[in-house]
Amino acid sequence: MLFLNRIVSARCLALSIAVLFVSSVSAPVQAAWHEASSEHFVIYADDSEEDIRAYAENLERYHSAMERFTSRDLPTPSPSNRITVYAVGSGDDVRRLAGSSGIAGFYLPRSQGSVAFVQDIENTEGLPDLSTKVLLHEYAHHFLSMTDRFAMPLWMNEGAAEFFSAAFFREDGSVYLGLPNSYRDFTIFWKDEEMTSVRELLDMDWERLNGRVGKAKQSFYGRSWILYHYLSTTEERSGQLRDYWIETLKGTPSIDAGQMAFGDLGVLERQLNRHFRNREKKSHHIPADQITVSEVSVRALDEGETAMMDIRIRSDRGLDANAASLLAEEAREVAAQYPRSAAVHTILAKVEYEAGNDDEAITAAAAALAIDPDAHSAQLYKGLALFRKARETSDQAQKPIAYETAMASLERLNTQEPDHTVPLTHAYRFYVEQGFVPSEEAKQAYVRAAQLAPFDQELWLVTGMMHMNDGRIADAKAALQPLASNPHGGEKAQQVRALLAFLADKPEGQPIPVQKAISSYFATE
Repeated sequence: MLFLNRIVSARCLALSIAVLFVSSVSAPVQAAWHEASSEHFVIYADDSEEDIRAYAENLERYHSAMERFTSRDLPTPSPSNRITVYAVGSGDDVRRLAGSSGIAGFYLPRSQGSVAFVQDIENTEGLPDLSTKVLLHEYAHHFLSMTDRFAMPLWMNEGAAEFFSAAFFREDGSVYLGLPNSYRDFTIFWKDEEMTSVRELLDMDWERLNGRVGKAKQSFYGRSWILYHYLSTTEERSGQLRDYWIETLKGTPSIDAGQMAFGDLGVLERQLNRHFRNREKKSHHIPADQITVSEVSVRALDEGETAMMDIRIRSDRGLDANAASLLAEEAREVAAQYPRSAAVHTILAKVEYEAGNDDEAITAAAAALAIDPDAHSAQLYKGLALFRKARETSDQAQKPIAYETAMASLERLNTQEPDHTVPLTHAYRFYVEQGFVPSEEAKQAYVRAAQLAPFDQELWLVTGMMHMNDGRIADAKAALQPLASNPHGGEKAQQVRALLAFLADKPEGQPIPVQKAISSYFATE
């Protein structure tokens, strides 16, 4: 698996929806595998061109609606930083791929391109199907993480995703956000220990939430949704949600911040229950003339790509070492049947690299590039395999040459796609792994990579340490502070808080030598 895949937290942001609520409608007869490409998404589905195009357009409408609602315009992502969506089949197919029961779809955040896995496309005018709602929920997480590095409290983070994912796509091109969430209505008023109170919501963390089961866990999501809905759509509570969030970022405990921003929590609880009964009146309509939909291009996959699709999906899901080796064997058999397909040999290069077969990955990538010199992913895996070989070589005389060769491959990728995060990070690693002082250009490249993936805590941790090494204490604190205040950060957040405490009295301009620690960090990835 790519370095950047490994350093990103392995948190799978799967929306836990009980299996009994997943429709068991038999799958329709499919057409052929197609790829739909737009500004923010790349979608693969064994479906008709018409259906996959409509699906992609709705996702782009959703993105635009979120921009209008939040007044936050995101820059267009670099091609490799778009979200790849795989429509993999039935609910059972999704669950087998996830290795977990009780989910309808899931999403994996990765700094060089996040991936999502959903059920087969079901385009309906109006409310999306359950699996698409999961994707909308997770895309809301992604969108919000791209607009602000500071993490929300758990209930607020999940409530926001529930709020936005309750979307309605009208035939006239407009979008409703914040509609009544029919999948959560039944969870709002469970009695006794199964219902989550406002006080419990404010005090909830991942550990306590994961300790809940059944109705008690579902109640958290439902109550988070209705509280976020109430605070976001009513005039009498206008501004309180932002005040609460800012107070938590100052380090104020969530319950105390809630009492400061919301007042009496018992009163809020009663008002919240009344709001639930009037929720139909509180949604946000974004007219079609305020929605921008980027162009969607659709192409049919050729025979070789289709034959490789199952391998590609399993590879993008992520595998352990043994499974990766077995998958590489499968991929070689398929690739042998399509010697003139650049796409097939690119996928083979990826699988070989993930299996630890660097020479084979380089050979496959070279075969792809001989057919298509612009095969960006082939260039990526060739560079990564060369980089790993350089790191592991025992011949000290050859080591600098090996690193130069590896970096040259990634520099070609950077020429093709300047905002691809891997060449940017490895421009810095090229120096650090060899024990050299990085150039200013290399350091700026690493910072750029972190900016392109604001949700990647590992990139920002290294960025903060890099600034420490240069004596840029204020910049180091700015890089590290969101990690320290992350309510879901666990032990890592505690370590970063200790690091910030260490920096508290350090004068600006005084270097703190940590480059060896950074080098050791890279060596263990």
